[in-house]
Amino acid sequence: MSSTAPTAPDAVPDQAVVATDRPARRLWPARLLAAVHRRRTDVTVALIFVALAGWLTHGLWPDPAARVLALNPEDQALYEWFLAVDSRALLGDFDLLTGRLNAPDGVNLMTNTTVIALGVLFAPVTLLLGAPVTFALLALANLAGTAIAWYLLFTRVLRARRLAAALGAALCGFGPGMVSQTNSHLHMTAQWLVPVIVWLVVRLLRAADPGDDGPDRQRMVSSAVGLAAAVTAQVFVGEEVLFLCAVTLLVLAVAYAVADRNLARRALPGFAGGMALATGLALLVLAWPLWFQFAGPQGVADGMFSPHYFSADLRSWWTVSPLSVAGDDDAARLTTGPAEYNTFLGLPLLLVAAACALWLGRRPLVVACVAGTLVTGALSLGPRVVVDGERTAVPGPYALLSGLPVVDGALPMRFALAVLPLVATLLVLAVDRALRGAGLARRLVPVAVGVALLPLLPTPLPTAARPPLPEFVTGGHWRQCVEPGGVLVPVPLATPKQPWPMRWATAADAAFGMPEGFFIGPYGRGGTAAMGTYPRPTSALLAEVGRRGGQPVVDDGQRRQAAEDADFWGASCVALAVDTPHADSLRGTLEQLYGPATRIADAWTWRV
Repeated sequence: MSSTAPTAPDAVPDQAVVATDRPARRLWPARLLAAVHRRRTDVTVALIFVALAGWLTHGLWPDPAARVLALNPEDQALYEWFLAVDSRALLGDFDLLTGRLNAPDGVNLMTNTTVIALGVLFAPVTLLLGAPVTFALLALANLAGTAIAWYLLFTRVLRARRLAAALGAALCGFGPGMVSQTNSHLHMTAQWLVPVIVWLVVRLLRAADPGDDGPDRQRMVSSAVGLAAAVTAQVFVGEEVLFLCAVTLLVLAVAYAVADRNLARRALPGFAGGMALATGLALLVLAWPLWFQFAGPQGVADGMFSPHYFSADLRSWWTVSPLSVAGDDDAARLTTGPAEYNTFLGLPLLLVAAACALWLGRRPLVVACVAGTLVTGALSLGPRVVVDGERTAVPGPYALLSGLPVVDGALPMRFALAVLPLVATLLVLAVDRALRGAGLARRLVPVAVGVALLPLLPTPLPTAARPPLPEFVTGGHWRQCVEPGGVLVPVPLATPKQPWPMRWATAADAAFGMPEGFFIGPYGRGGTAAMGTYPRPTSALLAEVGRRGGQPVVDDGQRRQAAEDADFWGASCVALAVDTPHADSLRGTLEQLYGPATRIADAWTWRV
């Protein structure tokens, strides 16, 4: 970005505020009220964003423990379990390899998208009110926080008019990709640190530009240190977002350097040095966690999701998301599921953004944003271009990256999430220019941008009632069956497709462990990444009875196997809720395996 920025005409300098007839000294409430008054427009915009996020997630709020996001309840069960495990850090009971799932092998929390920083930060809420409340809060906060952070960046760094900044920030925080990812992907919607990272990179660049007085080395160092801190924090919030941010910033930097060669020649040595310092500082903190993620126990070094399957359909780019007011439910066939409407920007927005880019001309920032949009948009198409559901023979640019370490862990279609802030920046620059000018453009451009954004106005996320948990868990009766820290075996056991028993552990603040479950671990061919683990013979038998009912005749071999499996898991207790589907069949099978049951509250239990 440019090394200098004009001051917005509507900005009120702090000196002008001080030079008044107000008393020289004031109590802090008065100073706070004065600050709010000065920034009343900013506060109003922030409150609007919070209200919009609350409206989109309002289906959870009557009772978060009894409501669930209807479009992706499986991942919500997973993330609530993550939050429960993370909250145990407040109790001094936390490790990057947790045995609270997949006993006895455990789960590598760095390998999984466990939002550790958010879980620890909100641990008091989780321990006091439960993980479902924390999940609902984060679903709201991520949307509003991301929009507010981009608004501040647009107004403070670009010095854009507040209307222009608000329109762009709304697209960043509430665009189709962000709303769809809110269907339980907390690690993808927690993007409020991205504008901070961008600001620090810009601050470093400006400090590295020698100008008339030479580079500002103190500012360069402080920017590098801040950047290292922000990057480190983002690793423990969501690594995939950081990866997308880094790739996008790299493309922007190259394109900006080509468009403004003079700035590149002046600032490159200092900027490169600052980035090297930031990288080194971040690696000092992250070296061990990253090693643990890729080479530590239960770690994996590859991605488990097929880039061919998770490729964006070309047609989806000019289609409106089904989660928007002008969306079409039939458009859902153009993506993998309701949590991945990342590319559904609609034809009006694409046309208006292109027109804004042409109108703004060859400004370096415009050139960089256009280049970033084209590159990340093209990468979203995956290894082979898909058009209207049909995979063509045309290779996509992602084919050049496929198979590279780390890169193959990113889903191609999620590169489209980087397009939102890039397009938003073009809109902000265009509206800001129009508002500063006169004539037809002053009215036409803001109206055109507003009309293009209107079809993308999101609708509230669908929610549904979740089945109540057994009082055996909610009433703490599980403690009669297993000691805290021990292993409880719920029947049927949790699987990636049926993770519901993990809610038992979540409701107990992950105070006990469970075998198997929903997670990523090294259980694929040759130790590659896979979802879940190999089911033990006993869990496979119980899963079959749970699906079909009936009561198989258990022989001595199966009884010996059941004892071996319980010993392998380190289990203290097996539990079956009385209202489980096919509960009578499961109880009969379990009594053949482990003997007579003991009733505790609303569950049948077996000590093993």
